[in-house]
Amino acid sequence: MTASAVRSASRPAIAGWVLFDWAAQPYFTLIITFVYAPFFATAIAADPVQGQALWGFATAAAGIVIAFCSPVLGAIADAGGRRKPWIAAFGLLVVVGASTLWLGKPGDASTIALVLCAYVIGTIGIEFATVFTNAMMPSLVPPHQVGRLSGTGWATGYIGGLVSLVIVLGFLAGNPQTGKTLLGIAPLFGLDPVLREGDRAAGPLTAIWFVVFILPLFLFTPDRPPGLPLRTAIRTGLAMVADTVRRLPRHRDTMMFLIANLIYTDGMVALFAFGGIYAAGTFGWGTIQIGIFGILLNVTATIGAYLGGKLDDRFGPKPVIIGSLITLMLSIAAFLSIGRDYVFFVVPVAPPEPGAAMFAAAGERVYIAIGLVIGLVVGPAQAASRTLLVRLAPAEKVTQYFGLFALSGKVTSFLGPFLVAVVTTAAASQKAGMAVLIGFFAMGALVLSFVSVGSGARR
Repeated sequence: MTASAVRSASRPAIAGWVLFDWAAQPYFTLIITFVYAPFFATAIAADPVQGQALWGFATAAAGIVIAFCSPVLGAIADAGGRRKPWIAAFGLLVVVGASTLWLGKPGDASTIALVLCAYVIGTIGIEFATVFTNAMMPSLVPPHQVGRLSGTGWATGYIGGLVSLVIVLGFLAGNPQTGKTLLGIAPLFGLDPVLREGDRAAGPLTAIWFVVFILPLFLFTPDRPPGLPLRTAIRTGLAMVADTVRRLPRHRDTMMFLIANLIYTDGMVALFAFGGIYAAGTFGWGTIQIGIFGILLNVTATIGAYLGGKLDDRFGPKPVIIGSLITLMLSIAAFLSIGRDYVFFVVPVAPPEPGAAMFAAAGERVYIAIGLVIGLVVGPAQAASRTLLVRLAPAEKVTQYFGLFALSGKVTSFLGPFLVAVVTTAAASQKAGMAVLIGFFAMGALVLSFVSVGSGARR
């Protein structure tokens, strides 16, 4: 595509692309992190230990499929030209998987297998759809605006996740004991808190949300013209993957970036998985406290992603990522300095008391403040990572490289949580386990420091 064609993308076309992040984010916010996963672990499974293990195995199964199929599908799309048919096909998996989650019932072991299969299907769908949507970026804006586009997408997505979380916690999911939602009202539509219908509704809500807000992308965002026929594209795509992997060492900077992304993404996966658990273990937080913490994180992540996009365009994606990783290292160290009755290792404070106001203890407030800093830098790191790949990847293979990007972010995504669990168990200390994350972010920043953006893969 010519430079003039890139500059001709209309505002509705760009808005349609940005709204994909808005459409997709509730899957991650509601299902993977804050609502459905805790519901499954505590209500559907026999006990939280079994629930966490089963959910983890399902996540790993989806991750393996995503890791090894993403580069192949990306190569096929590069050969076949169009991206929207793939987005539509995998979007259908999102809708089917998320909708089916409604069938999970508290205490009903017969629904466990169905729920886990639906979760795997939906997760594969959302991740594959994201690969193809990311690859549309270079055709929408000129290179010096890619950072802003990516950051705006991430920020918009975080706002979508925030809004969807407020809807579920405030209007749909009632406390089984009180029958009231977070806003102190009865759940809408007669949803039964005892049957946890508000938590289950997170699945169908995610599906409906996705369908509604992905429509502008199909209506207004231009696609590439058709390329090879599907069968030819498959053969060509498989050959392209083999050729790309074989030639990847020649593109040193792209290869180093993918390795760095693999390392620091593992750290982020573990941070998302254990941040709430660490707070629950330290302060005794429950679902409502963790949910509010998630809302606050989404607010700062939205701001951070938007501002990070501007910094990306001004200074480049590499400094933004390294700055974010350094901040994450310092933030984890600060987390480790907090206990129930002390902050910064040596400053004594009053511990949380039963019946006290929410977040009344000084340690809790410091923890939240550090969490807000993490929210500010996680968004820029994620957004700048995909813009850095755009700058490094060969233009004619950008979808394929986004497949490799997805691979590098998934292939060892179990490693961070696994090491945290191992160290926590060996040391019998949550702090020791969380300290592992500092190493992931430090190593990721170190490897990234050897990447030269100016000599990217377009040579």
